[in-house]
Amino acid sequence: MDAVDAVGYQPSQLARGLRLDKTNMIGMIIPDVTNPFFPAVVRGAEDVAFANGYRLILCNTDNDHSKEIVHLNELRTFLPSGLIVIPSNFSDLTAQAESYRKSGTAVVCVDRLPKGWDGDTVTADNEKGAYEATSYVLRQGHRQLAMVMGPRHLTNAQDRLAGFKRALHEKKIPIGPEYIQEASFDQHGGYAKTMLLLRMIPRPTVIFAANDMIAFGALLAFREAGLHCPEDISLIGFDNLQFAEMTSPPLSSVSQPGFQMGTSAAQILIDRVRGDDGPAKHLVLETALKIRDSVAPPSLISAQKSPSSRRNRLSK
Repeated sequence: MDAVDAVGYQPSQLARGLRLDKTNMIGMIIPDVTNPFFPAVVRGAEDVAFANGYRLILCNTDNDHSKEIVHLNELRTFLPSGLIVIPSNFSDLTAQAESYRKSGTAVVCVDRLPKGWDGDTVTADNEKGAYEATSYVLRQGHRQLAMVMGPRHLTNAQDRLAGFKRALHEKKIPIGPEYIQEASFDQHGGYAKTMLLLRMIPRPTVIFAANDMIAFGALLAFREAGLHCPEDISLIGFDNLQFAEMTSPPLSSVSQPGFQMGTSAAQILIDRVRGDDGPAKHLVLETALKIRDSVAPPSLISAQKSPSSRRNRLSK
């Protein structure tokens, strides 16, 4: 032990992994490290992994499927005990995830699910959350609604759209397809699609943004169009990011438990590594509507007025 201390020897986890065919590493792939929702998921997963003697390797794909594949291929060389994946915008990782699972590496998919994936999953109740948000704005008196949804092929975007439509259907409120705009889950997408919606006649009195990053882009579009929220147009988001309390006005939003998503995914994965070979687990976490100041009852005056200055801004 004196010699060990003298030379600063540390056991090689990779060498140990070669003997055991697995290391104490867990790979985690996320689509966008700049989106404030995903660090909470990572933090939850890392907390549980660390407490159980595992170390997390984080890979960011920038929503680039080709980069995602590179990460998946290179992670194999680390002989990870497990893999936690939040797929990128335009990926279908079913084949890759199945390959990991067949080789004995536990896999848990979080938030967005690959098409046809029948393994372990952790998601939020996106449909119910969107339904409750839409029902809330309907109770406020809104009837001219619009939605900026996420990419249509993503399961969480599909579920949020379904909840939005269910609430409208229950109240027998029709909505034209042009009032549902598809965007990337980021501020740029929210800004661009909101500008399109603001040019429509009749203009929507409220916009449901499928995540808070889209909502932040919508607020920027409102400001550039000379509109005040919620006096001229209301807005509601999804995620309840910490920044939602700091916007002007503070953003009403559906809270989904990102940290708990991460802790749950890591615990399921570690249980698998330690011998749990039961049926696939599909954990759906509850959402909660956080009401702040970005939604108000529609004003007939503000909904119908169209000063030339605003019309000029919107026509640019």
